[in-house]
Amino acid sequence: MEGLFSRTYRAATAGFAAVMFLTGLAALAVVPTLPTAVRDLDGVELFPLVAGCFVAASLLGGVLGGHWADRSGAHRPLAVGMVLAVLTLLVSAASGSVWQLAAGRFVDGVAGGMIAVSINAAIGQAYPDRLQPRALALMSACWIIPSLVGPPLAGLAAEWWSWRAVFYGLAALTALPALAVVAVLRRRSWQPASVPVQDDTPRPSLMVALAVSAGAALGQYGASGWDTRHLLFAAAGLALLVLFVSQLLPTGTWRAARGLPATVLLRGLSSGVFFTLEALVPLMLVTGRDVAPVVTGLAFTGAALAWAAASWVQGRLPQRTPRHRLVVVGASVQAAAVVLAAVGSLPGMPPVIAASSMVVAASGMGLLAPSLTVLSLTHAPHGRQGYASSAMQTNQNLGQILVLGVASAVFNAFLSAGSNDHAGYAAAFGLLLVPGILAAVLATRARSS
Repeated sequence: MEGLFSRTYRAATAGFAAVMFLTGLAALAVVPTLPTAVRDLDGVELFPLVAGCFVAASLLGGVLGGHWADRSGAHRPLAVGMVLAVLTLLVSAASGSVWQLAAGRFVDGVAGGMIAVSINAAIGQAYPDRLQPRALALMSACWIIPSLVGPPLAGLAAEWWSWRAVFYGLAALTALPALAVVAVLRRRSWQPASVPVQDDTPRPSLMVALAVSAGAALGQYGASGWDTRHLLFAAAGLALLVLFVSQLLPTGTWRAARGLPATVLLRGLSSGVFFTLEALVPLMLVTGRDVAPVVTGLAFTGAALAWAAASWVQGRLPQRTPRHRLVVVGASVQAAAVVLAAVGSLPGMPPVIAASSMVVAASGMGLLAPSLTVLSLTHAPHGRQGYASSAMQTNQNLGQILVLGVASAVFNAFLSAGSNDHAGYAAAFGLLLVPGILAAVLATRARSS
């Protein structure tokens, strides 16, 4: 790590690490407080919207940050994203209605998308090739402590004081690092190694990104009820996604064209598998097996540690190691995790089998995620690291929304047909084998030359 923490990169790396740590803390800590918040604001029926609009808005934030990073360097959208994150935490804390809380979470999602894309673009613009895998691994590791302590501390704060204290506290914690990052990145000593240039790669329209984010948010609102109004909103959201999503991604993404399109597709497939497991496995354990919440908490803790450990390992492999082979290994590990979850859903199986699937899947993601990011930066057109990072972030979020939606639909279909929970969960987990195996098969199309 000597090179990574050399005089040239020490300040920037410390700033990025602080940003990622606090971004992870804010993203993970507020989640346990949202049910209490919507209850106090008399908006329980809108919980799907409040919980999901952060991810929906990050689609817009990712495109906005990517545009800005390519145009004038990644330091500006990163600084603005940090300041915006502080302000939106204050807006959410002061919410007088559930709609204000949803608006705060939506704008916070925009800021989160800008921050994530800007950091990846900054690493691609300013760091030597040999340091990029280690820098990206460090960014992943910065989520370890937030994933371990964020949710329980937020839960205690909400119980002892109020859910508003969580938002106010996160705003106070984020303010000082935000100012520090702005100061560091304004120095002339820190400049991107490459100068953004014009090329023929089509740039996604910000209006298109706004339409996609709105479509995702409408879909989340539609999921909050089953009457005609909600179904119409869900249909409108789906229509917007179908019409505009392809314009945010590289040409050839859906047919896995070699290079950046295939890399972007793989990110969506792998993220969809992992985050669907993280949503359905705890739901099954708590509602179907009466497992104590502490057990699911330990599963999340184990998954966070497994992700960080696998990311650490890939960051220390020889530079000549083909990244697409790590993607194959990671996708295969994810497929094994899906099998574990399906087996764990069968009657009579110990809950630890299903819980362990989260840890195994996280190990696969620890190999996959940094490797795919490195490949995306390798395939990015000259001066367009922001565009590549934006496309990766966009399809990651889409993968989470779409794969989870399809798996949930399969689960509900089995329940509607009169099947028991075990059959529904087994079918939903079995469906996840499709994107997992597809990612392993298509990994060679993302290989670098």
